[in-house]
Amino acid sequence: MKKLVAIFLALIMIFAVAGCSKAPVSTGEEKEPAVTKEETTAPEEKLPQDEEDDVQGVIKIAVAAPMAGSLAEYGLGFYNASCLAAEKWNANGGVNVGGAKYAVEIVKYDDACDTDQAVVVAEDIVSDPDIWCVIGHFASGVCMAASPTYEEAGYVNISPSSSQVDFTLNNEYIFRNNTIISVESATGVDIAVNDLGCTNIGLLAIDNEWGLTTGNAMEENLKAAGATSITRLECASGQADMATEISKFKSAGVECIMVAGEYDTLASLAIACKNSDFDVYLVGCSNSYTESLIDIAGEAAEGIYAPVSFFAGNPDEKSQEYVAAYVEAYVEAYVEAYGSAPPSALTTQAYDSVNIFLEAVERAGKLDRVAIKDEMYNTEHDGISGYTTFDAEGDAYKEFTKIMVEDGEFVIATF
Repeated sequence: MKKLVAIFLALIMIFAVAGCSKAPVSTGEEKEPAVTKEETTAPEEKLPQDEEDDVQGVIKIAVAAPMAGSLAEYGLGFYNASCLAAEKWNANGGVNVGGAKYAVEIVKYDDACDTDQAVVVAEDIVSDPDIWCVIGHFASGVCMAASPTYEEAGYVNISPSSSQVDFTLNNEYIFRNNTIISVESATGVDIAVNDLGCTNIGLLAIDNEWGLTTGNAMEENLKAAGATSITRLECASGQADMATEISKFKSAGVECIMVAGEYDTLASLAIACKNSDFDVYLVGCSNSYTESLIDIAGEAAEGIYAPVSFFAGNPDEKSQEYVAAYVEAYVEAYVEAYGSAPPSALTTQAYDSVNIFLEAVERAGKLDRVAIKDEMYNTEHDGISGYTTFDAEGDAYKEFTKIMVEDGEFVIATF
């Protein structure tokens, strides 16, 4: 296995000049301009030397997500994974479009996980005719703010993370390489009710569109699974003080708390539970599978559960080659500033999304937005995050692995 990984990495280093430039390590505190865009190196620099003369042009793929601040780990994960996929395509001679070769170039945009900023970013992206696909955005509300611009302009948009059911509804060019939240939350509920044997459940949802929608899905699935009591509370996104919430959950006698929020909300809740000696199970969503959760919560993270579509600890050879390549290329440069780690499930879905799109381009045989969009619906991709097809709405279905934090790291869950 080590020999295979070494060969894989050597091929990337020798034959592929980077498909994207590396962003400088940053604390995420600097003020970002209205639209942050970082283009990559020229296409002729990205293919092996003997392929350069045959290059007909470049296929640009935009990655739009939060690239600084508290949610930067998500955006940088999307960007890094997209770069890794682009490098692999370029190392293999580029994209074959009807017999012509095209290099792949990744362009990074910072939407600050803000709906207004996302609209500005989307308008900037569709003003570039050389961009053929958008990977992003991160939060469902942000995705839905930007998607009308992509739909109207005919730009394929694949979100690796949006779970709001209406995101793809009645949109031909909008896809998600992620499951809708009702499917994901059903696995979380299965952990809480069936695996952990809890019937008195607490539910904490962040007070935004995604959090409330996710909370609704959790509540419906809990009722269907036979939970006898559900105590639902809401909190602000990024809220650190959970004293009031802990007091209410304690009074209700809940045995398990499900969290419809990002890793920072789950970490704050875990710390509050530990500090108040509240012995309760915690179950998060797939977006809690980040090293930042463990870094923030410390010992309080022990025993947290979550469902994920990809787990870096999977011993599958293909998965481990991908993990090794990602770690080698990106983790060391970002870990101090952003807490980046071996690729998360959402990061990996971004990697697969690039490959899915470029395969659709090759099947289309021409750089035509309608033809490429049509081929997206014919996707049958055996990726790192699982086997992917899209239904008529552009939704993918994923199977989930149950994981937990044990001894300071993520492992396959035991019950």
